[in-house]
Amino acid sequence: MTQRAHTPAPALTARVLRPGRTGWVSGNISWQNLAYAYDVNEQHRQLLLEFAALVHASTRSYYSSAQTTLDLSAVSPRLWSLLDDAHRLGIELRYAKKKHGAVPPPGTADVHVDVADSGDGLTVTPALHIGDDSTGTAVAFIGTPAHGVVYLPSGDHDRGAPADLPFRLAQLRSPVAAGMQQLLQSSGALTVPADQVPRFATTYYPRLRRAATVTSADGSFTAPSVSGPTLVLHVTFHPQHRADLHWQFVYTVGDGEYTAELYERLGDTVRDRDAEDALLAEIRPVVAPFGLDNSVDGRLLSHLTFAALDTARLVSELLPLLSDRDDVHVRVDGTPADYRDVGDSLRIGLSTEATADTDWFDLNITIEIEGETIPFSEVFTALSEGASYLMLPDGAYLSLDKPELQQLRRLVDEARALHENDDPDRLQLSRFQAGIWEELAALGVVEKQAAAWKKQVQGLLDVKATAKTRVPKALHATLRPYQLDGFRWLTFLWTHGLGGILADDMGLGKTLQSLALICHARAKRPADAPVLIVAPTSVVPNWATEARRFAPDLNVVAITETSAKRGVSLGDLLDGIDVVVTSYTLLRLDIDEYLERAWSMLLLDEAQFVKNYRAKAYQCVRQIEAPLKVAITGTPMENNLMELWSLLSITAPGLFPHPTKFQDYYRKPIESGSHPELLVQLRQRIKPLMLRRTKEQVATDLPAKQEQILEVELAPKHRALYDRQLQRERQKILGLVDDLDSNRFTILRSLTLLRQMSLDPALVDDAHGTIGSAKIDALLEQLDDVIAGGHRALVFSQFTGFFDRVRARLAAAGIDYLYLDGKTRKRGKVLEDFKSGEAPVFLISLKAGGFGLNLVEADYCFLLDPWWNPAAEAQAVDRTHRIGQTRNVMVYRLIARDTIEAKVRALQLRKAELFSSVVDDGEMFSSALTADDIRALLT
Repeated sequence: MTQRAHTPAPALTARVLRPGRTGWVSGNISWQNLAYAYDVNEQHRQLLLEFAALVHASTRSYYSSAQTTLDLSAVSPRLWSLLDDAHRLGIELRYAKKKHGAVPPPGTADVHVDVADSGDGLTVTPALHIGDDSTGTAVAFIGTPAHGVVYLPSGDHDRGAPADLPFRLAQLRSPVAAGMQQLLQSSGALTVPADQVPRFATTYYPRLRRAATVTSADGSFTAPSVSGPTLVLHVTFHPQHRADLHWQFVYTVGDGEYTAELYERLGDTVRDRDAEDALLAEIRPVVAPFGLDNSVDGRLLSHLTFAALDTARLVSELLPLLSDRDDVHVRVDGTPADYRDVGDSLRIGLSTEATADTDWFDLNITIEIEGETIPFSEVFTALSEGASYLMLPDGAYLSLDKPELQQLRRLVDEARALHENDDPDRLQLSRFQAGIWEELAALGVVEKQAAAWKKQVQGLLDVKATAKTRVPKALHATLRPYQLDGFRWLTFLWTHGLGGILADDMGLGKTLQSLALICHARAKRPADAPVLIVAPTSVVPNWATEARRFAPDLNVVAITETSAKRGVSLGDLLDGIDVVVTSYTLLRLDIDEYLERAWSMLLLDEAQFVKNYRAKAYQCVRQIEAPLKVAITGTPMENNLMELWSLLSITAPGLFPHPTKFQDYYRKPIESGSHPELLVQLRQRIKPLMLRRTKEQVATDLPAKQEQILEVELAPKHRALYDRQLQRERQKILGLVDDLDSNRFTILRSLTLLRQMSLDPALVDDAHGTIGSAKIDALLEQLDDVIAGGHRALVFSQFTGFFDRVRARLAAAGIDYLYLDGKTRKRGKVLEDFKSGEAPVFLISLKAGGFGLNLVEADYCFLLDPWWNPAAEAQAVDRTHRIGQTRNVMVYRLIARDTIEAKVRALQLRKAELFSSVVDDGEMFSSALTADDIRALLT
């Protein structure tokens, strides 16, 4: 190893040698070919190669073949461990001059600084201390920053020039700055003028003491005390629950204080970076839960502002936590509020007040905290905005995640969403919205109720407690238990001036329950105006017949003609009349006459006739004024939720006042399947106003109904015609379905053609009359067995044209039948002929025979073609499966295989889910006739 002395900055270099006959020689070995020298000790070779790699990595330079030395002046601190390994392996380090021999193993060194007061200032003298008991003169330093020193032991200067003397190596215990290196190499001293002594003491001395051991040999300099770092949190409180936070490091130097920003790299004379980093590492986990650190790099945020709840947490949680620590000081400006969680003192108060509109009541909600009332609008605004807490001016705060407050928000949202009110601060409930009131009342204290509200709504929520009415003596019938319950429910609605939907399954005696109600009302208030019953045309005579049978004391008039045809005004017919029965058609044609009269109640039989709220029939019924309106139907909803809304808007107009709002709030989310919780909520809302019992629930003595699908295979020629028609209609429809509303008529016409083609190609084109219908063949096979067994059958189809072909086949086979469709004149006689056993087979068009018939004489039912609406089919089947039936009912659905009929059946099942979900408490559904549904019918 050699020390270059001919350069201004002495440097340490090394080359590789091997022992020879005359001493240490290069022997054709160098740093460049060392990797290929295999005649040397392998451990020595590997260590020297690592040594060379270290130098190359430190200097980032590569040596040519002419270079034989390595410059060690910039090598990394790894040098010292390699030198230790070399000594352990027996690799000798020798001076370049043979006379000096081997280089001693490296020692350790540090810098001592003596400070003396000369009277005119300070003299700062550095010295290099080797080990614990000797000194030396620095010749050069190794590394940047310096981690090693090349030195001459004290006294060696007297023996010659430095270049001729054997130098030593030492590893520095602490890095030495460049200025200090120059002083040590020159054996010089630094003079501090008297006027700069205070600055030296407070600014430079703290840094100097970290880099060297500072003493005053003659005791003339007294070093200032230095302490720190201390982490200080400055907190300044402002109005409206704001607080500014500022972190700093503070050092104490003598009598002064030195402050520093957390991550600022300037002004580094006093700071102890290692101590600061250690302190930050310890405090970060403590403050991180309060959001005082950066989520990306984890650093403390030196400046930040807290507001509202964050300020409360700062005061109540963080500051006490920090105040208990010795390494953190908290300095506060301003006075914080008295922050406290007041959730346990929450009290919700409710009251109602009557308004000019007897159907609506003002709802008042009060919120009390610690006995003080706060505006509900503030609470609701915070809830609507999704806030987690509400902060009050005095520092009290309330968690808005409390279940009762979240439920309150949902209920108020619902009430506002379903009712249009110009005053956003005014909250109203309809007397029909008993379900909302019940849930609200469960959240708080009911402080005051309007008398009318209490009478109507509270009773509606507890029907059983008030429904103890006896069956009127004028009713000549014994009610079944469930019919008695239905009568009492209707009586309750009448007593309280409410309305509702009697939605019992088909065949459970809704007519009888309604007649019981009318008898009760006439007995209690005989002077009341007449009752108006509106029913389908074919059912009007049935009401008159049933009234004569079960309530003969009632004076009933059945309107079967318009006012113009009968020549008598409606008013002239009503003298002494208890009940008026008319049809939806006649009501629409003579609506002005019906609006002129007073009615004590309005009963809508087969109320699905007014399920379309845009239709004229609905608009006429909606205008009729009566204290009680009841919709009577086994199918309050057939296709979508708006049909249910239509009936409720007539019978309970305040429950869901606006169709658009109902669609947005309930229909769209429920039918899309995106909000199953709204389905549960809707059931709760309509439950007090709709009575629904199924046969399975109440008519346990009713014989079983067995249903079966009979798949019919089309004949080859029929199949070819159907497939050709399918391709033609598919090409037409698939280009139209994206604009379903505009093209609905064209699309439905094409679908109807395919359904007719599934039955009999002659229905589409008379030219195919000789092909025949496999479905008629299958029907006749079944009827042979039915008739042979002494049974009777109802046969339903939607297509009267198809019945023409069925009738021809029955006549040809010698099978007696009766026939009923919408054009049948003597409908009553045809029904009586079947009841009396005139024929074993009754052909009925689905539209004409879906309601108003009691045909328990039949116990077989054949559905020749599926209809979009499963409720229509169910009504047809229940003409025979109803009270009075004593035999098992067999239902056969004939489906043409691999045709649109199979797809219609799948659509039926989905629609049945819709009905079951809302009315019968079934499972969740997703059903509506969409473009995708139509595509599915054609694929």
